[in-house]
Amino acid sequence: MKQVIGSEWLCLGISQEKALFYPSMANEEDDPIIQEIDVFLARSLLEKLYLFQYPIRPASMTYDDVTHLSAKIKPKQQKVELEMAIDTLNPNYCRSKGEQIALNVDGTCTDETSTYSSKLMDKQTFCSSQAASNVSRYAAAVYKKGELHLTPLHGILQLRPSFTYLDKADAKHREREAANEGGDSSQDEAEDDVKQITVRFSRPETEQARQRRVQSYEFLQKRQAEEHWVHLHYYGLKDSRSEHERQYLFSQGHGLAENTELIKSPSEYLMMLMPPSVEEENDKPMAPSNVLSMAQLRTLPLADQIKILMKNVKVMPFANLMSLLGSGTDPTAVLRCVQQVALLVQGNWVVKSDVLYPKDTSSPHSGVPAEVLCRGRDFVMWKFTQDRWVVRKEVAAVTKLCPEDVKDFLEHMSVARINKGWEFMLPYDEDFVKKHPDIVQRQQMLWMGIQAKLEKVYNLLKEHLTPKKQEAQSAHPLLVSGEQRVNMAKAKVKQNYGQLEKEFQKQKAEMKSNDTSAKMDVPNARIKEEPVSVEEPMDTSAHNEGLNNGLVNGLHPAQGSTEPLNGHLSGGCIDRVAQELKAFVSSTFKKQFVLTLSELKRLFNLHLASLPPGHTLFSGISDKMLQDMVLDTGCKQILVPFPPQTAASPDELKVYALWEAGDTYDQHRQVLLEIFSKNYRVRRNVIQNQLSQECGEDLNKQEVDRVLKDCCVSYGGMWYLKGTVQS
Repeated sequence: MKQVIGSEWLCLGISQEKALFYPSMANEEDDPIIQEIDVFLARSLLEKLYLFQYPIRPASMTYDDVTHLSAKIKPKQQKVELEMAIDTLNPNYCRSKGEQIALNVDGTCTDETSTYSSKLMDKQTFCSSQAASNVSRYAAAVYKKGELHLTPLHGILQLRPSFTYLDKADAKHREREAANEGGDSSQDEAEDDVKQITVRFSRPETEQARQRRVQSYEFLQKRQAEEHWVHLHYYGLKDSRSEHERQYLFSQGHGLAENTELIKSPSEYLMMLMPPSVEEENDKPMAPSNVLSMAQLRTLPLADQIKILMKNVKVMPFANLMSLLGSGTDPTAVLRCVQQVALLVQGNWVVKSDVLYPKDTSSPHSGVPAEVLCRGRDFVMWKFTQDRWVVRKEVAAVTKLCPEDVKDFLEHMSVARINKGWEFMLPYDEDFVKKHPDIVQRQQMLWMGIQAKLEKVYNLLKEHLTPKKQEAQSAHPLLVSGEQRVNMAKAKVKQNYGQLEKEFQKQKAEMKSNDTSAKMDVPNARIKEEPVSVEEPMDTSAHNEGLNNGLVNGLHPAQGSTEPLNGHLSGGCIDRVAQELKAFVSSTFKKQFVLTLSELKRLFNLHLASLPPGHTLFSGISDKMLQDMVLDTGCKQILVPFPPQTAASPDELKVYALWEAGDTYDQHRQVLLEIFSKNYRVRRNVIQNQLSQECGEDLNKQEVDRVLKDCCVSYGGMWYLKGTVQS
């Protein structure tokens, strides 16, 4: 191998091939060859030679003049530390500054641990860092007697000054400050400063947590710190050992057998200098990591193509999948591959959960493991096999996952509709179902197995398992105007006109027969007759407009206009109203235990909407009548001390609770209600301690949870009575 040197250029190759590397110089005969140099590859220091790059120093001071005190290396990390002596006699050295630095670092005492034993900063530490990650194209060259010897470098390290002594000075300063502060405090104050400590037992580490810990910055730093330093001995430039080691920079044998790497043909050298694959890769435009062109996609196997498409699209009809795979693709092979990465939902293919959430991954929102995410998403997919509509709250209640994860599941395969829920994003593919009944049957069997697993994991109830009617599945959200609702209500009234007529005649006959006892029954019902201008009936029009158009208090206006209204009723009618109202209030509080007046009125309006036209409760119930009936059924008003800046309405400030339900938890609920009559919000431990003191027994967690569930809600780590949380 020859190295050809011209007057203006240098290259490795054969002199006859100069035109191959520099075509523009092919015809330039005025550039003659001056010298040919033999090049040899030295192997003695193949994996031991490092290049150290030192900071720039004044020209008058070279590194030959520097005294190396010590050197050490971490071979695995290729990290080196050198201690070099500082010339303290140099006129440019500031002696006062050096003494101050030594005093700050070591203090006044000197011992073996002192950094500067001479009480003067007389040395400096240099720490290395890798200058280049790939040093395979660098070599150290030695020219001697017309021969050029090359030794590949194993590493290039840049040495920079280390200022760890400043950290040591800061630590000394903090220690002195802590000692001064500790000396001022008396022994009595130290004895009074008693802090409670909490003992916690570490949980077993999961494989996923271990991988995160191993990849963390702190763990890597700890691993690097655990590697022991290997101390080195420094030999000067003119030392005999340095002269001996320097001889290894020369090739030990000049035979062709050792230097076969340098014997290449011109075409081979051209290929090594300009690899086509590297050039093509560098010329390619940079694209996002999740983007794959169709040309690149079709170079992959069919199974990988389908997996990538389904993972990106998530929901796709079979016809669209075939169009993306290109013409000539076998549909049978596509069906065989798509069943490995997707499931059939309403005739469309939806990507499997384990494809989106591989093993050993977790949720970016909540950190939930992939197995739990797959079960939750399978539940959503299974719900869409039963119905075109899914309610987000129902999914969250069953899966117990955070709202962000549930929203991701639903966005994968459905579209949100206002006041309806989430609808499956694609229509039912009848063509595929008719053409491939065997595939449909196989997928149904798979869904039966998934349903059995979901039943065991989530303890699904019957309402979750029973599919809705087909009309509900195919129905589209309709907007019904107010006029249409009125017409629908009028039509319903006309249909029931005969029944209403009979009920009206019966009520009229009863009112005439009981006319004499009406005055005595009114006080017994404890309902005060008030004029309309003083006490208006409770507003129920919002919920009953569509049900009672054409009726006044359950009676037709043409026939009931002569009868007393708005509280002026006969005794028998008032009795029935009181009984119905009492039954509603009693049953409601036995279910809810604690209600605000606003929530009670809302539930009462819903109850009215479920009643048939002409019911006695349509006779007009005022707020006062409702509150009196609440107190008559054994409930008490809880005077909750709401915060002064509350924005709650007057009805929301009135809180009622069932005082005695007749079960074993009456005393516990009464203690709980007494607590909330003095506090707007309370912590759980305060409630549990108060219950234990008042009831004289240690309650377990299930009993406390039962009482809290009856009367309270949790928000932000605090407990509130139902309906009193102010967001």
